[in-house]
Amino acid sequence: MGHTRTKTITAELAGPLDRAVRGLFGISWGKARDWISAGKVRLCAEIVTEPTTPTAAGNEIVFEETARRPRSVGLTDDSVVYADAHLVVVAKPAGVSTVPYEGDELSGRPAVRAFPGKASPMTDTLESRVRAWLERRPTGSSAGRPNLGVVQRLDKETSGLIVFTRTWLAKRALASQFRRHSVHRLYLAIAHGDVRTRTIRSVLVDDRGDGLRGSARGGRAGGRPAVTHVERLEALQGATLVACRLETGRTHQIRIHLSEGGHPIVGDRVYVRRYAGLLIDAPRMMLHASELGFVHPVTERPMRWQLPMPDDMRRTLQGLAASTGRRKC
Repeated sequence: MGHTRTKTITAELAGPLDRAVRGLFGISWGKARDWISAGKVRLCAEIVTEPTTPTAAGNEIVFEETARRPRSVGLTDDSVVYADAHLVVVAKPAGVSTVPYEGDELSGRPAVRAFPGKASPMTDTLESRVRAWLERRPTGSSAGRPNLGVVQRLDKETSGLIVFTRTWLAKRALASQFRRHSVHRLYLAIAHGDVRTRTIRSVLVDDRGDGLRGSARGGRAGGRPAVTHVERLEALQGATLVACRLETGRTHQIRIHLSEGGHPIVGDRVYVRRYAGLLIDAPRMMLHASELGFVHPVTERPMRWQLPMPDDMRRTLQGLAASTGRRKC
């Protein structure tokens, strides 16, 4: 039977809502974010569904187990970076899957449908939000469901720039650019330890020997080549801010390459099994798709966008930088 619990935020837990919920109720980061996104948490008597909502000491948090999930707020106009008749470039928020069944974030393995042929139970995805946004456009067609092609994916906890196509010809042309590795993709990441500038090359397989995706070792057959160019940007307390440029775009490539180099991304809950150092706490995986560029599939004009890191990542960066003497922005 459902029940309600009330807690008061202490000075130590003031900050992002998910951190306060996690600390006050003694649950995991994932469960705290699930409670919030499901509308089961009220902050100062108001339902709040954004995990990074700021809180203050003395604020009251109420958890109501039987609360109904609120309707999705959908995609806002501010989240659409670029749109024309062929493409839509979107600023993806953390916590939203790109498409249903894009992979198992908790196991590091590909997702498997439990009931093949049936519709996905995951209805709130970035793909569905983009479709709904297109349907709302005054210039949009009323002739049914908008065409939308998926040519790239971002992990659920990764924020940043992502492109969808609106025609079959655009999808074919842009997919060809991804296959040729000519698409510019730059990510910002906060990684554990002292990370140095380097290029990482390996062959990635679905199971590296411990049940996770990773680099092939010991003559393991199969796999696909993966190349990540890592640039050291700033030293932090126990971590480093890095820029990662993808030459290839394999599943979990940046997470795997940094982790296998001894520097798992702060907040990653999968590729940390072999890390012997002190894990830094974070509300989610600190990975952000900061830059995206390609040749327009129809006009053939070079295009590039840049997106600043979101507030939750900036706060984590500033917290780690404060003890190094770096002035906060």
